[in-house]
Amino acid sequence: MLGTTVIIPTALVPQMGGGNEEKALVIQTLLFVAGINTLLQSLFGTRLPAVIGASYTFVAPTISIILSGRWSEPNPVEKFKKTMRAIQGAMIIASTLQIVLGFSGLWRNIVRFLSPLSAVPLVGLAGFGLYEFGFPGVVRCVEVGLPQLIFLVIVSQYLSHFIHSGKNIFERFAVLISVAIIWTYAHLLTVGGAYNHAASKTQTSCRTDRAGLVGAAPWIRVPYPFQWGAPSFDAGEAFAMMMAAFVTLIESTGGFIAVSRYASATHMPSSILSRGIGWQLSVKLEMDQPGLLPDLATYRHRKFGAIFASIPAPIVAALYCLFFAYFNNMVNVPFSSEPFVAGILAYFLDNTLHKKDSSIRKDRGKHWWDKFQSFKTDARSEEFYSLPFNLNKHFPSV
Repeated sequence: MLGTTVIIPTALVPQMGGGNEEKALVIQTLLFVAGINTLLQSLFGTRLPAVIGASYTFVAPTISIILSGRWSEPNPVEKFKKTMRAIQGAMIIASTLQIVLGFSGLWRNIVRFLSPLSAVPLVGLAGFGLYEFGFPGVVRCVEVGLPQLIFLVIVSQYLSHFIHSGKNIFERFAVLISVAIIWTYAHLLTVGGAYNHAASKTQTSCRTDRAGLVGAAPWIRVPYPFQWGAPSFDAGEAFAMMMAAFVTLIESTGGFIAVSRYASATHMPSSILSRGIGWQLSVKLEMDQPGLLPDLATYRHRKFGAIFASIPAPIVAALYCLFFAYFNNMVNVPFSSEPFVAGILAYFLDNTLHKKDSSIRKDRGKHWWDKFQSFKTDARSEEFYSLPFNLNKHFPSV
């Protein structure tokens, strides 16, 4: 969660015209909203110990908004605010997709055809899809990244064999312990002048005093709706963001399935899974939690101009002026997600190949999940997934 909350604003805010102060405000807002969404998901969504946070899936449509050329203000702060309003407007519209699919029960009718066989690539790539962000980030500052990697392995895998605490402290808090120690080590390198004559890229990646976030951040601040002004709306930007929301919907479905297993709960009934999707509000389950719980997304630009080769040139020019970039963004976003591609492909093959063969059905594991499709067919569903404060009487699960 720390990675997405810090890395995404660090990459996007400077492109929007913001400085250290704006970056600090965005990070604070992301943390605040992530906390609220996590509480909502734990209380009224799936009721599982799931962490909700920012998603890399929204980076591609956000960059398309930043680079659209609509906001060419000479004042960088004004450019940042107007770009942020456009992003807010697109996110507001995109969130309605998950709300409608979740609370209307439409997603329930889709996930009821999921089997353990088709869920495996969805759950697996939802976690391992983040692997590609690891080593490219480590090599930006090897003298800090490599010690962190080695020390994390030592603390989580070996230290508990030599120091017996009885409470599994090193297994549970390996990340916190290793990050605190290596962060201190990196600060000592910075103070000692190790990067005084290094290249600017190296200093940006390695120095602990380069971010400027602490000095720019106020001591106490509560984010509020529309803090950067009233949101602006654009149809093309909204559709691209809706595709990102649909991708996170599929990714989070795999994440919820994984969390239910690691939480020793029963398989989630389809209605509970749909309810959790409705409460996501255009964010995503933090996949570094369920997908990599044992403690140990690039995108390809595809051109579709050849499809319209037979259309007269003036018509093609008009289409390019208005719609082509939006269509390209809408297709690039979902197919840049490994869980989306693997999940859709596995779902299609699992439900079309030899579906009526009883032996194949048994191999799929579908017979085991069938008894959990309805909320009332297993008494344990009430224990794990019932709403608090007797709200099940007013909002019954089916």
